Amino acid sequence: MSTCEVCFRHCDIPEGGKGFCGARICENGAIRPANYGRITSLALDPIEKKPLRRFFPGSMILSVGSYGCNLRCPFCQNHEISWSAEAFAYANKAEVVTPEELADAAIRLKRRGNMGLAFTYNEPLIGWEFVRDTSRMIRAAGLKTVLVTNGTAELTVLEALAPYIDAMNIDLKGFTEHYYSEVLCGSLNMVKVFIARAVQICHVELTALIVPGENDSEEEMRAMTAWISSLKDTGGNVIGHEIPLHISRFFPRFHMTDRPATDVKAIYHLAEIAQENLRYVYTGNC
Repeated sequence: MSTCEVCFRHCDIPEGGKGFCGARICENGAIRPANYGRITSLALDPIEKKPLRRFFPGSMILSVGSYGCNLRCPFCQNHEISWSAEAFAYANKAEVVTPEELADAAIRLKRRGNMGLAFTYNEPLIGWEFVRDTSRMIRAAGLKTVLVTNGTAELTVLEALAPYIDAMNIDLKGFTEHYYSEVLCGSLNMVKVFIARAVQICHVELTALIVPGENDSEEEMRAMTAWISSLKDTGGNVIGHEIPLHISRFFPRFHMTDRPATDVKAIYHLAEIAQENLRYVYTGNC
């Protein structure tokens, strides 16, 4: 039995077993990522699709995903490769790619406007070792590395990646512990601590998916954006009001089909409220 130190769960994993995320295993008494280099998705995307609106706008970025996740969002749009039974059944069939091969692919795609590599689609931090090894090569090649993450990781993981990460989009899925713990099986406190440090390391944009009846109140949006606006750099200067926030519309899918898509007018209204505290607010899926 060994303990995984990636996120708040600190899974005690028996020899040959897997953690909650489905991607970290215990082998010879040590925890390692079983999804190291196992690629389920690869695409050349606009940087705005991550979404990042204020980081090299107009650029393309090679986007890569593996399998596994340490949350259980019932509306997961990437459940086929993330944490569904289908995802875990497919896991061992995923193509294995080395950091060198992936970095070489990113470099070759420069002629098509590629500016780097984005780790996305599933939760990249549960396989942070592959992110570290690959992004080190991306940095050496003069390209950029982007993380699209739920921010559910210990600061030790973030610090290990810090020298190589240029930008992140971090999900701030709500602003109540009840929603995070009871609906998403996560930890709001861990995400807040992660975001507060991330904004001191690289360019950060945040995304809030608005789910009807869960996190769609004016009060919650005001509380969330007030907290964001209070974030500081390493010198203690308040920089939070400059952090972009993407407010996105929910669509029923996967295990959450019991409610309609978020009303477009509600998204625009919450964006107006967010602008009371933040300079850059964007709406998505509208």
